[in-house]
Amino acid sequence: MAEKPLQVGQRIKQHREELGWSLSKLAEEAKVSKGYVWSLEKGQTDARPSGRTLYRIAEALGVTMSDLLGRQLLIEPAPDRSPELMAFAKREKLPNTDIEMLASINFRGKRPATEKDWEFIYRAIRASIET
Repeated sequence: MAEKPLQVGQRIKQHREELGWSLSKLAEEAKVSKGYVWSLEKGQTDARPSGRTLYRIAEALGVTMSDLLGRQLLIEPAPDRSPELMAFAKREKLPNTDIEMLASINFRGKRPATEKDWEFIYRAIRASIET
């Protein structure tokens, strides 16, 4: 008998547990209620996350929405990840979603070249989102 594919809530729980996070920690990081995360993980039929909520949960977990949905949403090839970007990402312990976002940056045909450049770009993006 074939194994039943995981549902969104089960994937959320799996990623949360891989990080060693409690329900409360994920709820706090994703800015959703603990009860809502619990109902998603339990597969409550009335718990259907919006795209925005699913994105916040995925971002908090450091995964993509595709990871939570169990299917690839984008079919574009992943951008190249330079050694400098990967060194910065490792040092800062960036989630994969942030690394992918940074790897796609190309301004006027140029990409950041040093760890310091990547750090500057990342901090600027974070500052623009947090304000």
